[in-house]
Amino acid sequence: MSHIARFAAYAAAFEKAYESDDWTEVGEFFREDAVYEIGLPLLGRARCDGRDEIVAWFKEVLDRFDRRFETRTLDLLDGPKEEGDEVWIHGAARYTAPGVPELVLKLEETVRFEGEEIVHLEDRYAPEIAEEAERYLREHGATLGIEASA
Repeated sequence: MSHIARFAAYAAAFEKAYESDDWTEVGEFFREDAVYEIGLPLLGRARCDGRDEIVAWFKEVLDRFDRRFETRTLDLLDGPKEEGDEVWIHGAARYTAPGVPELVLKLEETVRFEGEEIVHLEDRYAPEIAEEAERYLREHGATLGIEASA
């Protein structure tokens, strides 16, 4: 299986878990000692070490952030592109809720595989996106019940 196909399977499993809140299948994509560089530490952490910690973080951050919005829409802006053992995408997550403006978080994500397993996941946000997210949470976080950690 190409790394792009494996990445697509992981992304589909992630969205299925987002709907069902069963993260078992997502965990199966990660090697036990995988690392996740979160890239937007304002929600509590900058890095997760190990499959169990990564999967627990996904559930935690989605419960504390994404699920506070009425809608969450993902857009692929560029990619996926495969180079060696890595897959790269540029995407955006759009969040809406009554009483607050839309929030758009654009990011670049790189996933490094060893065989079929993800060993490194890295999300990168441009400084202006991180600043906008911090401002948004200062202004609208209370309305949504979201507390920033940074």
